[in-house]
Amino acid sequence: MRAVVQRVRQASVTLGEDRRAIGAGLVVLLGVRHGDAAADAKYLAEKIAHLRIFEDAEGKLNLSVKDIGGSVLAVSNFTLYGDCRKGRRPSFTDAAPPDVACQLYEQFVMFLQAEGVPVQTGVFQARMLVSIDNDGPVTLLLDSEKRF
Repeated sequence: MRAVVQRVRQASVTLGEDRRAIGAGLVVLLGVRHGDAAADAKYLAEKIAHLRIFEDAEGKLNLSVKDIGGSVLAVSNFTLYGDCRKGRRPSFTDAAPPDVACQLYEQFVMFLQAEGVPVQTGVFQARMLVSIDNDGPVTLLLDSEKRF
């Protein structure tokens, strides 16, 4: 499972008239691959909830999204498993099938909420307009496969 984590001042997803937004916090673009399991979702949720990537009073990155009372906007993004090594069109064969990916995405959200982090979500498999006011910019790539 892969996550692109961006520290934001605010962010939103819009689908027609439906708009979901957060203030200060994190945007997490989440990709699920073949072979991922609930343990991957839990690992990333715990890691993201406690990442110290917000500045303290001295300007050091010592605070987590929980510490600042921030929120997470979680957006499923199968293109994180796009393989661009051959040709000019990405291959998405490493991405998990939609039914598996949706279940693990929902578990990820549930695990984040269990950590005490308020979460807004995109809509799985929907085309969304994502607005991100990146702060820093601070952008990190996490991969549950690389946790050991």
